[in-house]
Amino acid sequence: MCYNIGVKKRALILFIGAVLAAGPAAGLAGQAGKKSPKDLPPQHRKWLEEDVVYIITEKERDVFLRLETDREREIFIEAFWRQRDPTPHTPKNEFREEHYRRLSHANQWFGRDTPGPGWRTDMGRIYIILGQPKSEEKHENLPEIYPTTVWFYDGMAEYGLPGSFSLVFFKKSGANEYVLYSPIQDGPQNLLVHYTGDMTSYEDAAAMLAKTMPTLAELSLSLLPGEANLTGRPSLASQVLLTAQIPAAPREKVKDDYADKLLRYKDVIEVDYSANYFSSEALVRVYQDAAGTAFIHYLLELEPRRLTVEEGERGRYHGDFDVIGKIADRRGRTVYQFERRLPVEMSADQLQAVRAKPFSFQDLCPVLPGSYTFNILMKNRLSREFTSLEADLLVPEATAFAMSAPVLANRVDRNSRYRGQTKSFLLAGTQVVPSPRNDFLPGETVYLYYQLHNLPPEVKTGGSVEYTIVREAVRAAAPETVKIVMAVKPLADVPDPKNIFEEFPLAGFSPAHYTLRIAVLDSGRRERLAAEARFLISSLPNLSRPWVLSLPLPPPGDPSFPHVLGLQHLALGNAAEARRLLEAAYRREPSKPAYALDYGRALLEAGDYAEVQAVVGPFLEDDRKWDFLLIAGEAAQALGEYETAVLRFKEYLSHFGTNVSVLNRIGDCYFRLDNPAEALIAWERSLQLDPKQPGIQEKVKALRKK
Repeated sequence: MCYNIGVKKRALILFIGAVLAAGPAAGLAGQAGKKSPKDLPPQHRKWLEEDVVYIITEKERDVFLRLETDREREIFIEAFWRQRDPTPHTPKNEFREEHYRRLSHANQWFGRDTPGPGWRTDMGRIYIILGQPKSEEKHENLPEIYPTTVWFYDGMAEYGLPGSFSLVFFKKSGANEYVLYSPIQDGPQNLLVHYTGDMTSYEDAAAMLAKTMPTLAELSLSLLPGEANLTGRPSLASQVLLTAQIPAAPREKVKDDYADKLLRYKDVIEVDYSANYFSSEALVRVYQDAAGTAFIHYLLELEPRRLTVEEGERGRYHGDFDVIGKIADRRGRTVYQFERRLPVEMSADQLQAVRAKPFSFQDLCPVLPGSYTFNILMKNRLSREFTSLEADLLVPEATAFAMSAPVLANRVDRNSRYRGQTKSFLLAGTQVVPSPRNDFLPGETVYLYYQLHNLPPEVKTGGSVEYTIVREAVRAAAPETVKIVMAVKPLADVPDPKNIFEEFPLAGFSPAHYTLRIAVLDSGRRERLAAEARFLISSLPNLSRPWVLSLPLPPPGDPSFPHVLGLQHLALGNAAEARRLLEAAYRREPSKPAYALDYGRALLEAGDYAEVQAVVGPFLEDDRKWDFLLIAGEAAQALGEYETAVLRFKEYLSHFGTNVSVLNRIGDCYFRLDNPAEALIAWERSLQLDPKQPGIQEKVKALRKK
């Protein structure tokens, strides 16, 4: 049995998604040209321009028009409804059912006096957006007033609407369909049948209307309770309600990021995940360890209900996540990709303790200096949902004068039991506990960490660091800010500029948004570097801090780190540095297949074919051979050992299946062995799989002539 952590609440729930296998280039490729609605198939044009016309966001509409196939549109439609489903883990979608009930009601009961369908009328539009009114008053067959209907609503503040309000519909000049009344654009004079006074005098018309119907006279000036008595003039707030607040209401609680994600990754995400993206909050920082290796530290924080667990034996509960990470350069080349399986296991007591808390997964990965995009996909294997993280990173060169991005934390552990290991946000032996929201309670302490690298002499000896907290303006109309210089510290007194910790108690600070600014000044008080971090002091009585799951990596000095960095160098075309690092990892653990295989690839690229054979040879004697057959065959071919190469390539095909490139290599080897018949068989088979190979076509043509 599966459990969804946390109590289900009626809410509009977001599902969005991303997968990383194709990276930025695939994302851009997925963003096709925008179509016109008239170019859509009839059923999808109807869905867009009729079914959801009043509730779809601009971003959702834009993405839908960029989709290329009916399958993509059907997946989008499923995601559209799922992200609005208040109970996404049940078969029933209450939001969709209620929406189509409203649409059916509008078409059945409205628009009888017009040739068009009911959903196009003002009454139909309002009914679809707001639903059944709490009460309804009809004023018909009155000699002094055109037919009028009043709908009353309340309790819709969560959608950005006033606490209570009324809407008035009337028949202009007493005929045709009911239209929505505006105090400013129509005015009470247009509700009166025999009004002959000044058409610009709203007060005179309201006074005349009050003689017949006082309540309607008040509504004719304002749709908001009590406002007309205060102003005596047509209500501007009522106009905002009609033209802005009501149209925006169905979109108020919709986070439509999922639409962008679906468009970006539609070509690579698995079908059963494609409609099920859920939002998360993320934080990414880059810090160097003691050896100068840069690591990406990241976290993903999920809402409690996103941690789905399954009850197992002996009262234990299990969850299962996949984490896929990707680093790509600015040209879209994959520099490094990794996968981690994230099992979650807990007792019933542990489950009870964390079920109301957010879940924070934290991890890290070594990275070379450079400019990158960093992507994380986290998949919940039980619920078939997923979330993503995307960030641009600039990792400075090891010799650069630079300041890292600061991280703020609500707690630190200076005696972490993981001290000496490699763990996310374990910085200089201190475990920092950050939040992606940087939220604090009044009276808590802000813990700050950042790094300074390669300080110039004029900064190191006579420079200083200035810490300033700026309270942001509460209202746009009051742009003044409050700036407090918290400290100015000489850099000469900083024991380790590469690991700077500071604390700032928040006693005396009131709830508001703040910015902590760090400025590095030289001996002449000139600013050389600066960084900022925004944070919030909450007015809530308490904040729900997450429970953290972080899987430590091996300790510093482990060969896995030069192995990862060597692979990144190899992807970037830095063959010599890749070989050096991959060899270092291999020499430390020569029996580890991954180290031998990747070192072998670096040797192959460097043209050291004999060394390739020496490295991969021991792995060809047992069941580990399959991953090594290809590079063993390529090395043998390069050394002129064509019979051995053919043997390796055929073994490879018998295990992995047909491969065009390998078939071509077999053909080349047979040709070198003066066996044109076998060469022709291999090349012709290759052309059957991929006819568009001019070079192979020429070889086949030449052999056939002989």
